Amino acid sequence: MEPKKRLYRSRDSRMLCGVCGGVAEYFNIDPTIVRLAYVLFSCASFGTGVLAYFIAAVIMPDQVE
Repeated sequence: MEPKKRLYRSRDSRMLCGVCGGVAEYFNIDPTIVRLAYVLFSCASFGTGVLAYFIAAVIMPDQVE
């Protein structure tokens, strides 16, 4: 049986809080792609992405392993 996937903040591919790295590990894609998508989203939403990032950093648990 495959272990259940969990969304967490990454410790390995972290630049600021590890949110984008954790999302990239969850979807098994390159963290750079997630970071670029995040920057585009933040620019297009007039800074709402920054608020969403810090809310996710508070809500998402840190990687245990």
